[in-house]
Amino acid sequence: MKKRTALITGITGQDGSYLAEFLLEKDYNVHGIIRRSSSFNTGRVDHIFNNLNLHYGDINDSLVIDKLIRKIKPNEVYNLAAQSHVKISFDIPSYTIHTNNSGVLNILESIKNNNLENYTRFYQAGSSEMFGDVLEVPQNENTPFNPVSPYACSKVFCHYLTKNYRNSYKIFASNGILFNHESPRRGETFVTRKITRAAARIKLGLQDELKLGNLNSKRDWGYAKEYVEVMWLMLQYKEPEDFVIGTGKTYSVRDFVKASFKHFNLNYENYVTIDSKYFRPSEVKILLSDSNKAKMLLNWEPKISLTELIDIMCESDYNLVLKENL
Repeated sequence: MKKRTALITGITGQDGSYLAEFLLEKDYNVHGIIRRSSSFNTGRVDHIFNNLNLHYGDINDSLVIDKLIRKIKPNEVYNLAAQSHVKISFDIPSYTIHTNNSGVLNILESIKNNNLENYTRFYQAGSSEMFGDVLEVPQNENTPFNPVSPYACSKVFCHYLTKNYRNSYKIFASNGILFNHESPRRGETFVTRKITRAAARIKLGLQDELKLGNLNSKRDWGYAKEYVEVMWLMLQYKEPEDFVIGTGKTYSVRDFVKASFKHFNLNYENYVTIDSKYFRPSEVKILLSDSNKAKMLLNWEPKISLTELIDIMCESDYNLVLKENL
């Protein structure tokens, strides 16, 4: 039986690396797009590097995207590449919007123009940030979007463009509206990883203080390694659909900080200070998922609790910090 082929944009990121592992275990031929850099940026996939087919390119380059899709004719395309940092999107809004929007457009156009609509299935990575200043709690597939950041606005465009190509050209194109999902592979500039890494460094006497912004924002946090499975399940479903994915539980940033420091038997109040430079121009106060559709249609629900996730991240960062300071 011929192996199925998948193309992952953003393969060197948190989600991309976990998805690549997952698809290799499913015996896929896995292709990924990486950007040329003067330094190596493949750390998250180095352990599976020899099993991947990596191509230099950029999702903004329509010629490269079209050439690659035409050449490999993937059964599945997962668009995970993006400028995904919400706070930074306020600093570089033009880059954020151009990158996130042109990427999905280039892929969908290539699928259409190469007549692959009955062959290639497409997954677009949405975000709970699209709900923004939420109009209802919890949020499901019918909740109106109300974005409050350039990043969220770009993702709303991507969501509707995906639906447009699905309806207009009959492309199997699904949106995954994933709520916050973390792991030891999360970038160190994201607040959850910033917290667990700082807690580990403080425990080892390498850091005295952790500066954060709004501790009262509430988020629905899950484990990234579990969430890539549901991306795949969406493309195995009989029809293209949009799905909200989350845990159905919400916790504040303060709760995350408290649990992370508790893992090391530390009181966060002795180390955490508030710095206004980390506040966003506009804040999302609460995100809480209703992912019953995914549970019913895809038979998927998360298994790892937030406490377990924090323990996984804290232990990983503790070992990493030890290794860095040998």
